[in-house]
Amino acid sequence: MYMRKSINSILILLAMTLAATGVLAADNSDAPGVVNINTADASQIAFLPRVGPKTAERVIQFREEHGPFDRPTDLMQVKGIGDKTFELLSQYIVVEGNSTLASKQKTPRRVKETHEPANSAQ
Repeated sequence: MYMRKSINSILILLAMTLAATGVLAADNSDAPGVVNINTADASQIAFLPRVGPKTAERVIQFREEHGPFDRPTDLMQVKGIGDKTFELLSQYIVVEGNSTLASKQKTPRRVKETHEPANSAQ
């Protein structure tokens, strides 16, 4: 009888572990990764959407001249990164920790609104 309870306890613990692992794996699959703008090289920074090699080099140059970024919004001081671009980048940028972004991120295309011509028939 004692052995049966132990086996049941082990099975329940195993099921809970597998369920927790599945949940964590599902959460991580949606996140593409981040770039630490204080430690990343130009190729890692260029993985960011709307950032090419020239802008990535500007980020590195700014960092070398002014020191590490204190907060992600400081990136807007770099030429070529304004409010709109920062809005697209903000989910990928950190100033502490490791860079985990492994591939170039594309920005979703905006859907053009179609306007129907005004009805000129009277």
